[in-house]
Order: sequence, then C-alpha cells, then structure tokens
Amino acid sequence: MLLPVIVAGGVGSRLWPLSRSFEPKQFIDFPGDGGSLFQRTVQRLSGISAIGEPLVVCNQEHRFLVTEQLKELGIREARVLLEPFGRNTAPAAAMAALVAIQEDPDALLLVTPSDHVVENVSSFELAVQEAKTLALLDYLVTFGVVPSKPETGYGYVEVGQKIQTTGGYLVSNFVEKPDKATATTFLKSNNHYWNSGMFMFSARRYLEELKIYAPDIFACCTEAFTHMEYENKFLTIQESDFEQCRSDSIDYAVLENTTRAAMISLDAGWNDLGAWDALWALQNKDELGNYVRGDVISDNVRNSYIQSSSRLVAVAGVEDAIIIETSDSVLVCSQKSSQSVKQLVEKLEAGNRQEADMPSRVTKPWGSYESLVKREGYQVKHIVVLPGESLSLQLHHRRSEYWTVIAGKGVATCDDQEITLDVNDSISIPLGSKHRLANPFLEPVEIIEVQSGDYLGEDDIERFEDKYGRIK
Repeated sequence: MLLPVIVAGGVGSRLWPLSRSFEPKQFIDFPGDGGSLFQRTVQRLSGISAIGEPLVVCNQEHRFLVTEQLKELGIREARVLLEPFGRNTAPAAAMAALVAIQEDPDALLLVTPSDHVVENVSSFELAVQEAKTLALLDYLVTFGVVPSKPETGYGYVEVGQKIQTTGGYLVSNFVEKPDKATATTFLKSNNHYWNSGMFMFSARRYLEELKIYAPDIFACCTEAFTHMEYENKFLTIQESDFEQCRSDSIDYAVLENTTRAAMISLDAGWNDLGAWDALWALQNKDELGNYVRGDVISDNVRNSYIQSSSRLVAVAGVEDAIIIETSDSVLVCSQKSSQSVKQLVEKLEAGNRQEADMPSRVTKPWGSYESLVKREGYQVKHIVVLPGESLSLQLHHRRSEYWTVIAGKGVATCDDQEITLDVNDSISIPLGSKHRLANPFLEPVEIIEVQSGDYLGEDDIERFEDKYGRIK
C-alpha cells in the first residue's frame, strides 16, 4: 500500500492578509487552475498508480475546512488525523506511520505538504515512481528540486554517490538557507538541490530510524497513538499526550542522522508559494509586468502584484510593489520585503488584533459568515447556511441578535418557538435565549444578523446540541 500523507498544518503568515491562522493559505483559492492549494495537492496525488485514499494531518480547528474541500472533490472516505497543536513534520509522519502499519505492515508513505505548486504533474508522477523503488529498498527518500536560480529562501540538499540501478543519490548533507554568494555556488555545482519538504519511505523503517535518532518523539507518538480517539473519519490525538512532544522536522529528526537518506531529483515546476513575490512570479502578467486581480485601476505601475477583494483600489507611480486589499485589512510592501510580512503578523498577534487570525469571511461546517460592520456595542454579519445544515442550539450571555432573511428560507428556533422564515421575514433573539437557524431546504438561506451587546466575541457561546460535535 502506498499511503499519501498530506500535511495541512501551518499558517502561511507571509501571505497575509489572505492567509490567516483560521483559514491558512493551503485552503485558499489563489490564482491558478482549479481549487485551493490543498485541493490541487489531492488531485495531483490521485493520478499516481496504486495509491490509496489520502490521510490528511491538520489542526483540529481546520477539520471542517478539510472535509468540505474533500467533499467538493467527491472524496468522502479519506481519513483526517487531528492534531491539538502543530508539532512539525516528524511527529506528524510518525502518527501517520503508526496508523498505516496497523493496516499494512509493509505500507509506504508519501508525505507531502498541502501548500505547494507543481506545474508538471507527469514529471512529478515519474519522480514518485522512482522514489518508490528506493523506498522498497529501505531508503528514506527526499525529493530535491532542480534549482533554477540562486535562491536564498530555501534549504538545500547536497547529494553524493549515485545509487546503482536506481535514479537516486545518497544524501551527503542538508544545508540551511544560504546567502546569495553561497546559493550562486550551489547553482553551479550540479550537486545541490532545493529541499522540497516531500518524502517517501516505509512506515516501518521510518519508525525504526525515529526510535534511534529521536527516541523522545517516538515515545510520545506511540503513547499518543494508544489513546487516539476514532470517530467516523476523524482520528483525534489527545492534547494531554501531544503537548509533551518535541516539535521537529523529518529532516532534522531523522534524515540528517540516518545512513539511509536518499534523494530523487524533481524537475516539475515546483514552488512552495512561500510569499507574495513567489505568487507574482507564477502569474501571467501584462506588458508592464503587473498581475492585477479584482477592481483595480492603475497608472504608471510596473512589476507589481495588486489584488482587490471588496472595493476599488487605485494605484499610481509604483514599481515592484505588493498591494493586497481585503474587507478588513490592506497590505502594502515592496517585492523584496515580501518575507517581512511574517514580522507584521507577529506584531498584530502581539497586539491581540483579530486580523492576524480571523479572515473577514469565516468558513463553518454549516456554511459561512462575514462581518460587514463592527463598532462598539454592535456588529452586522452576513450569514449563509447551506442546504441540509444547521447552526448549533446555543445561547449568548452578553448579546442579543436580530435576523432578517435576504435569500432562501430557513427554520429559526428561539426558546420554545419554531418558525419558518422566508425572504424579508425577521426574528428577534433576546439575550440568554436558546436559538438555532436550520436549513432543511434545497437552496442556501442567507440572513443579515445584527448583534448588540457589551461583548461581541465569538467565544460568547454556550452550546447545547451540535450535529458537528463542537463543544465550544
């Protein structure tokens, strides 16, 4: 069995303000062919011969994003391994390996991030088949990307001797992100490759090597596996087991230490889409080198990425700029400062700004909501409930709500009252009343919700019933 393990953790803070911790970059539909980066990853893997349904590793708060996006692809049987918090790829791969061995002691794992771009899928599939040959020989294989420029934003893999009768090489060294002069040397050497963060190995062999070189991680993961909860397609790791686990990558924990590290060359238009300048480089641009998306007017602008989501953006007389507008935030920086966006997000987090974490449009298992206006004492939201879905039965201790249906129809519960609401119908939800909005109909129902109270935070909620298993 070849089990694809899609690691869907991470925040992608360098792509703020579109990417945020509650809806990170892997789940966003960036410009490109078809769906989010996560969905493109799933589709790319589906063409590999003799491959199983994916096992997705993600944070617990993203489980409904994952299942909804899999459902859009027609995939309903894939399992989702839920981490209470991220601990990097070494523990994630260990948990996946323990799951795989339970079903097939000879299972191979193809571990891949969910937020990369691979333009040439045929070349990728060929590299996977070559890596499979090495994995069956008990090598732990990394995919090294053929470098096209002296890149300083990636780590590198240095290779040595070619492995006979295969397309692979022994790994002689892993190199941290170099300076420009060193990267230029690497480009000319023909034995240095970008570290893609993709791997293939036998589940059994990986666990054996992890036990030797990172015994603490091995012990934490095996203990966590014994207490893992199974519910439908969700495999939930207990917080008490995982909080003691050291955070480390597959590279650091195992591959830099083992004598069985091998590399397969990958020349397939790979990009890790780590920052806005990388996204700009991938786009089809106009004659002035600009990529423009949304309602944008520009004059005398060159080599820039400009995106509007909710309003007109007018730009004049700039060059090499990144300008990203959302309904609650605007980012302006130079292309050469794209990596510094992460530091801006850290400042937002230090100031407890919700713009660091919460997107303006929030996806929920039942649909979505978007905050239209928020001021002291009141907030206005646009809420969409999908057919067959419903909010939890809940109450708020510090706010009242007023709902007006603007499209479709739904069933509102307020204490002992249950009423069907059609377009232009309204209902008042007093503070402290148990309430719910359900949609048993065939079309989405959309409402405008007006909240009023002394506190409007999303944590002012007490749930009594919830079809999605949420407790808060």
